[in-house]
Amino acid sequence: MAELDTKTEEVEKRFESVSLTEEGSTELTARIIDPAAERALCRRFDLRLLPVLALMYLFNALDKSNLGNAKTSGQFEKDLHLYGNQYNTLLSVFYVPYVLCAPPFGMLSKKYGPARVLPIMMFSFGSMTLISAGVSSFGGIMTVRWFLGMAESAFFPSVIYYLTTFYRRGELARRLAIFYAASNIASAFSGLLAYGVFHIRSSISAWRYLFIIEGTCTVLFSFFAFWYLPASASKASFLSAAEKELAFHRIQVDSSSIVDEKFNLKDSLKVFKMPVAWGWLAVEVCLGVPIQSVSLFLPQIVGRLGYTTIKTNLFTVAPNVTGAVMLLILAFASDYSRLRFPFIALGFFFLAGFSFPLIGFVIYACIDVLKEEHVAYFATFMMCWGTSAPSVLLSTWYNNNIAHEGRRMTLTSVGVPVANMMGLVSSNIFRSQDSPDYIPALITTACFGAAGLIIASSLGTFMVYDNKRRDREQGVKVNARDVSTKLLRDGPTSPDFRWLL
Repeated sequence: MAELDTKTEEVEKRFESVSLTEEGSTELTARIIDPAAERALCRRFDLRLLPVLALMYLFNALDKSNLGNAKTSGQFEKDLHLYGNQYNTLLSVFYVPYVLCAPPFGMLSKKYGPARVLPIMMFSFGSMTLISAGVSSFGGIMTVRWFLGMAESAFFPSVIYYLTTFYRRGELARRLAIFYAASNIASAFSGLLAYGVFHIRSSISAWRYLFIIEGTCTVLFSFFAFWYLPASASKASFLSAAEKELAFHRIQVDSSSIVDEKFNLKDSLKVFKMPVAWGWLAVEVCLGVPIQSVSLFLPQIVGRLGYTTIKTNLFTVAPNVTGAVMLLILAFASDYSRLRFPFIALGFFFLAGFSFPLIGFVIYACIDVLKEEHVAYFATFMMCWGTSAPSVLLSTWYNNNIAHEGRRMTLTSVGVPVANMMGLVSSNIFRSQDSPDYIPALITTACFGAAGLIIASSLGTFMVYDNKRRDREQGVKVNARDVSTKLLRDGPTSPDFRWLL
């Protein structure tokens, strides 16, 4: 009994040393020291980073998914002489380089800095979109789509890593959500843009104008982003010396074990020795199919309701806008509660991460959409409500639990492309011979959503019990947010480690 008391006392002293040094300062505490100063610093980061990153991602999403709008023009397939499932092949080929190139390009982003690599990626995929406007054959558009996949591969993983170098773990989800909401807005905006462009009467096909407009804006904005983005929080020229010191401290104790750690490939690959990493990747796989199905085929799903080409693009706007709103609500609630997996798996308050798209796809598959068109259209809202939020919260979840910067970047640059790789599934289950019902595709998508819900719930349950086991073994109850990330370079092998749920 005396031995147990001694052990407990030692553990408590160790955690006290994380919170207070001998002089009573707060050098290593993971808690907020000066709330007013930190709020002011976060506001500066928000105003400086989020609008620009959101616009960059908006252009990224536009350039990736504009084929769906181009197809509804009616001229796209005729101009390129497409037949059979060649359109689906165009969607699929994008994901091969997207998945293969994301890890190496993500590692280059860590090595040379996202502030420089992101604008270069943006210039590249904007250029590919411009080139797409000039192609005239299946082979030409296939080649351009391949290089577009390469250019976009590590964009989102690099942005996620970039934001982890500015914000604490409990501040990350809502910032990622604001950034990611640009994808929903892009889908809505692409519908509006296509609606306007398809009214152009010219000798040039309207879909080519669509690509020219989107590609030109992307390329021009990349030059501005290269000049504008700061290298890191502690090196930002718009901060004072005191603000830079505070910015460094925040990341040191509540994001990274070593700030601006030099990238080491061998050390970074050790992240895959964590069994939980494979669980996160499994959730990414299940999440990818609903996301890509909505992203790539929402115009076709809405088109099943029997609307004209122009109305089809216009009617995709509202589901995407409400999807962005739901994403923000979920992310803010997640940051407030410091919980991730319940929002991904079962939801909290009124929402369910996987459940909404799951229910939406099931409803859509089971009804006669021509007779119940209002119910069917409402089902497309549910699809959009639930597909974006789990992606943001899942990325936040594993980034919150990996303090090693290289391992964090490596897992993100694999996990995000794995989810996007499921576009290979989505692009091949929505087959032309199944139109206009697409019943096999809708059922397949719903099944992936159900599997994701089960896996995410199981992972979260394991983490709850593992935290309790660690508390019992050390004889002290520790909250994950109280442990400085400076102590957590080795992840779960550290006795001080606690999972952020």
